[in-house]
Amino acid sequence: MSLSADEVRLVADLARLELSDADVADMATQLSAIVDYINQLQRVNTDGVEPLAHALDLRDVFRDDVLGQSLSADAALANAPARKGDFYRVPPVFGE
Repeated sequence: MSLSADEVRLVADLARLELSDADVADMATQLSAIVDYINQLQRVNTDGVEPLAHALDLRDVFRDDVLGQSLSADAALANAPARKGDFYRVPPVFGE
């Protein structure tokens, strides 16, 4: 499937990208190749194939989420460059 320049411009507009005419031509070729590959994958027979979350048989490597001792606010903020009460003080973003 070959994408037209107008279709590429529409996709670029949706992605908020500015493309030159040369970029549009390059993107048309590349996006057409991607769409062709997706169409090829859609023709693969997947009857009887179990859905997978991952191609490899991975196990969770994280520890159990158990309740434990927490730091006090003073200990957590001991090295804070600036603090306001029990919070980190950061410079204002939108003014005072």
